[in-house]
Amino acid sequence: MNLESTTIRMAAPCLLGLEGLAAGELRRMDAQNVAAENGRVFFEGDENMLVRANLNCRYSERIGIVMGRFEAVTFEELFEKTKALPWERWIGKSDAFPVKGSSLSSKLHSVPDCQKIIKKAVVERLKVKYSLGWFEETGALHRIQFLIMKDSVLLMLDTSGPGLHKRGYRPNGAIAPIKETLAAAMADIAFVRRDSHVIDPCCGSGTILIESAMKALNVAPGLRRSFVAEHWRQISPEAWRSERERAKDLINRDAKFSACGYDIDGSVIELAKENAYKAGMSKRISFAQRDIRDFKPDGERGVVVCNPPYGERLLTEEEARGIYKTMGERFERREGWSYAVITPDEEFEHFFGRKCDKQRKLYNGMLQCRLYMYFK
Repeated sequence: MNLESTTIRMAAPCLLGLEGLAAGELRRMDAQNVAAENGRVFFEGDENMLVRANLNCRYSERIGIVMGRFEAVTFEELFEKTKALPWERWIGKSDAFPVKGSSLSSKLHSVPDCQKIIKKAVVERLKVKYSLGWFEETGALHRIQFLIMKDSVLLMLDTSGPGLHKRGYRPNGAIAPIKETLAAAMADIAFVRRDSHVIDPCCGSGTILIESAMKALNVAPGLRRSFVAEHWRQISPEAWRSERERAKDLINRDAKFSACGYDIDGSVIELAKENAYKAGMSKRISFAQRDIRDFKPDGERGVVVCNPPYGERLLTEEEARGIYKTMGERFERREGWSYAVITPDEEFEHFFGRKCDKQRKLYNGMLQCRLYMYFK
């Protein structure tokens, strides 16, 4: 089937709090009918848009093809409405199509039963379309994902494979690393630009700095990885080739961006250097072993963005709050300098020593955090 000019309905799940950022970047990619909902963004486009979204989305977790949305309160309803969808448009005779998903606050609450019903419905549909009684499923992977929320069913085909936060530069992270999609969002919210100088005084494996650099240079986060839909015969190899070339052409190679990362742990610094090298950002980011108590805002300007260790992550609550106090002392008010700190500790401002100029609620996985910003 030629999908070059066919409109495809898609969805981009994202961390809670990032829906606006995810929707904005999709609009800038020329996606059509972009609509943000709680934890996801819906949009439309052709096969090039599907490829472009996979390559370029910084804040979304994956790109799925929306097969259908409907209400279902019985297994019979789920079966019939799933069977009515055009699965043959995407799933070939030999393709693999496992089913996985979740159910929340719904009458159909048993995930294993829902998996079996959806699988059976798709099989019955394809039996008729292909005049086959059995499917070997040895071909390309077309994973069916479902979400049942308050009796509303969303069925999608995953086109990404590993989550989009897996950029390809961080096979190994430090203890409790921040998710790449959240780090990218922090860089955006902290106003990292192509000429910014960014500092992370507790950089861990370097994720925030690497994502800041990729954003400043407009490097597509998916350029160094592959996607499951690259193996689909329904999407042309030309779409992948042309969109990769497009992404390379959009890189800001003359950007003046630079960054520095510090951490008290020397082994973590070595890991951060390795990750920056794999990301192609080692010339833009320098790392050194240094205690946060030695931090000083040197130079005319700087953007400090960090994810300090906290009670649930690496340190005791008392130790973490000691670091917040040190930050308050070392993060001086200075023209041309701004600070952005993410933490789940609601008492952060008290221990930091002053009220923030702005804050934003974000989620690190399922952990509710706040990004505290100081720029005045």
